[in-house]
Amino acid sequence: MTKKTKMSTGLTGVAGEYLVAGELSRRGYIASLTLRNTKGIDILASDVDASRSVGIQVKTKHGGGAEWLLTHKIADMDLAENLFFVFVCLNDLAAPDYFVVPRKQVVKYAMEGHARWLATPGRSGRPHADNPLRKFRDPDGKYRDRWDLLGLG
Repeated sequence: MTKKTKMSTGLTGVAGEYLVAGELSRRGYIASLTLRNTKGIDILASDVDASRSVGIQVKTKHGGGAEWLLTHKIADMDLAENLFFVFVCLNDLAAPDYFVVPRKQVVKYAMEGHARWLATPGRSGRPHADNPLRKFRDPDGKYRDRWDLLGLG
């Protein structure tokens, strides 16, 4: 029996980026990891003749459930039309799950969800205090393996 080991947050993130780049390559696209100081883009991907390209932000987590924590800074990412998020769920030794989501959908979901949360009373009817955390969820699997949304193929 193999003992489970907990990966650090940094290692989890790096694993997700390489897995996404590998999956893109496996599908016949060009994928290049960016330098660590590239704001908001972890991978640049294009079709083989470089006529279409996208920027990808990768968010990776362990365990089940299609929910990822983000920060309020995602609202500032409302710039590039060709920016996508790929949310990765590492499933121990099983194949990872990928959720490919256009940037606009992530921002819309996270900001509207946070506004609803703020408007909903918390424990004992007290209002929630604002914080920098936002969530993205895909409970219905609408974005699972939606590589076609990248528009590269």
